[in-house]
Amino acid sequence: MVILGLTGSIGMGKSTAAKMFKYLGVPVHDADASSHLLMAPDGLAFDAIAKAFPDVIINGRIDRQALGKQVFSNRVLLKKLEAILHPLIRAQEIRFLRNQRMLGRKLVVLDIPLLYETGGEKRCDNVAVVSAPAFIQRQRVLAREGMTDDKFYAILSKQMPDIEKRRRADFVIPTGLGRSVTFQYIQGIVDQLS
Repeated sequence: MVILGLTGSIGMGKSTAAKMFKYLGVPVHDADASSHLLMAPDGLAFDAIAKAFPDVIINGRIDRQALGKQVFSNRVLLKKLEAILHPLIRAQEIRFLRNQRMLGRKLVVLDIPLLYETGGEKRCDNVAVVSAPAFIQRQRVLAREGMTDDKFYAILSKQMPDIEKRRRADFVIPTGLGRSVTFQYIQGIVDQLS
């Protein structure tokens, strides 16, 4: 079974690419979706996060924006949150891979936003990076609710530069030329790796 890591900086179109892989029948493990489930009131990370960050619990839920404000401006708190979430996300990823292997899948995708930043590429046979011109990236991100230039650049500062991700990748998926071009590239990757 080939494990393809899918990554890309904020606003580069990774979620759209992941949907295209799913459409083509490739199972995708989404690290972001896992973290959302883990942080839900009945999630495995909820109690530990509530204990570590009690002021982000509002109406019995984790206020993700409040949590984000705390951790993005403080590396110590970010490491504390990562120490709670990363092992749980990794355990879900391991279960996903085991299940897909038992089903005889030829190709699976690990959708990991900070793949290179966390050393996740070591767990993959190949890596695909989604990329678009910087002006398109900025447009996409600033269209998100609650996003500002300051937040955008703060997030970018914690991510490996796009040019470095592209240099390291086995595949670069362009996402700024229209969905049909993106889909053609993804179809080519699936054909090559399946």
